[in-house]
Amino acid sequence: MENTDWSALGFDYHKTDWNVRYAYTDGRWSDMEVTQDEYIRMHMSASCLHYGLELFEGLKAFRGVDGKVRLFRVADNARRLISSAARLCLPLPTEQMIVDACIEVVKRNARYIPPYGTGASLYLRPVMFGTTAGLGVKPAKDALLIVYCSPVGAYFKSGIKPIMVALDREQDRAAPRGTGDVKVGGNYAASIYSSNNAHALGYSNVLYLDAAEHKFIEECGAANFFGIKDGKYITPKSPSILPSITNMSLRQVAQDMGLTVEQRPVPLEELSTFEECGACGTAAVISPIGKIFDMQTNEVYEFGSEVGKVSMELYTRLQDIQYGRSEDKYGWCTEID
Repeated sequence: MENTDWSALGFDYHKTDWNVRYAYTDGRWSDMEVTQDEYIRMHMSASCLHYGLELFEGLKAFRGVDGKVRLFRVADNARRLISSAARLCLPLPTEQMIVDACIEVVKRNARYIPPYGTGASLYLRPVMFGTTAGLGVKPAKDALLIVYCSPVGAYFKSGIKPIMVALDREQDRAAPRGTGDVKVGGNYAASIYSSNNAHALGYSNVLYLDAAEHKFIEECGAANFFGIKDGKYITPKSPSILPSITNMSLRQVAQDMGLTVEQRPVPLEELSTFEECGACGTAAVISPIGKIFDMQTNEVYEFGSEVGKVSMELYTRLQDIQYGRSEDKYGWCTEID
């Protein structure tokens, strides 16, 4: 795209040329449909609109230092989408269907892949809806799977820097045996009220505790939480935490750096012992946390105004793989011609 200021893009939707779709009706998936239509037509009584039978994924394609385009961990996102569909009793697409759709979207929207060096990338959003019309609460026998994309800018415009986070003890993100471990829309709907309150106080994210006892750290809004101390990368383990693909990648990078990786319950009392901590996810890779404010007790946890050395190295090493600056020895990237 000519005259585009790629570095000025935010994390928002920008129109691209093509999206791809599959429809499930009469017990089978359709062939892939390629379309320029940005809209979908469904019945006003569609199950996704009334009962939340909806799920999505997020992943990125990067134009590398060598000019090649790399799609990061697409098969892992496909498997997680299938897991979400199974939890909602939606028709299951195959892993190959999802991978093929993502590759097709990247190829057909190649002119929207930001140039190397801008900090921008092409964000892909696979999304699936239950489309059966009806009034009863029951599984949908019809579904629509769409993959579309949008160029997005660097999360931190002026370089990675620590964020301020609010700890909310009164609101829960997901129930212990609910849908917290799959990527469904209801989890995010449940977080809006709390995040809106935090934003009003000047905080950019929310840290949630476990819903059962409110004793253990869970997620940081729409991202996983991690802490660094004593040569360890520590991240919470819970049945209600979404298995972040970014966190999965960072755990491997941390091991490669010589850190001990611990995925376990993290009691709130441990928060003050971390040397560094952050949130991790597709949008920012790592958002280092400089301050956590407990909205109920007014307690403040300080981690400094500068990005920690370990967090910065984790961020750089993962970005090096995504942009082709270092060896992809785990085969995480799919190169697209």
